[in-house]
Amino acid sequence: MPELDDFLTQLRAAPAVLVTVARTEGSTPREQGAWMAVFAERIVGTVGGGQLEHQAIVHARALLAAGAAGGEPRRYPLGPSLGQCCGGVMWLRFEVVSASDSGALGDRLAGVVRPLALFGGGHVGSAVVRLAAALPFSLTWIDSRDEVFPPDVPANVRCEHSDPVQGAVAGLAPGSQVLIMSFSHAEDLDIVAACLARQRARADLGFIGLIGSRTKWAVFRRRLAERGYTDAELDRVTCPIGVPGIRGKQPAVVAVAVVAQLLQLTSAQP
Repeated sequence: MPELDDFLTQLRAAPAVLVTVARTEGSTPREQGAWMAVFAERIVGTVGGGQLEHQAIVHARALLAAGAAGGEPRRYPLGPSLGQCCGGVMWLRFEVVSASDSGALGDRLAGVVRPLALFGGGHVGSAVVRLAAALPFSLTWIDSRDEVFPPDVPANVRCEHSDPVQGAVAGLAPGSQVLIMSFSHAEDLDIVAACLARQRARADLGFIGLIGSRTKWAVFRRRLAERGYTDAELDRVTCPIGVPGIRGKQPAVVAVAVVAQLLQLTSAQP
């Protein structure tokens, strides 16, 4: 995650106070586990903004200046006294941390990262990668054309050239969500078929999403049925992909709808 990488990089040069949401009650702007790193001259992350965050930063910098331990979590009621109307209560934990804590903090703050496989290095695929850079995904970006990948990709993205492209399906991490948007309908069909074969053998893919219209899926469904896949197996494929109601076909708009759908799925999973 870029924020975590930024925090750990800055921590090598200067100590900070790590502010973590230890507990919440009622309506609050951030969830338990959210964090913010307060350095003497900069902030990384957020625990919710507003007066809550302002007061947390003031307290954190006082601890940093004194080199003092944070003690028990501090209680912040989000009501009129704080100038916020959320109505809930947050407990924030304050910890003075330094470079020697980097390893443990990296493991602790990384959270749950979901494997995502993206087939296709085109405009929509590139837009999905840009969005996923700041989200809890470990993304494998796959294409049969190795020249399509940009020279610099986010830290949570790994590029893989595979020819034939569907050959990469067998090596995907268990639980992967799969997005299929190659440059070729023939490749798309082969990737979907490989995903269905893996589901039949191992049943360990979390989502199979295919870019395209209902007409495209009707054609694919007929061809996949001819290959022996049942209606129940074909129902595991989502096409079209994306949250309903988001209009527009620009790559960035499609990417937002698709990534929002993935986030809905991951939020529903334990």
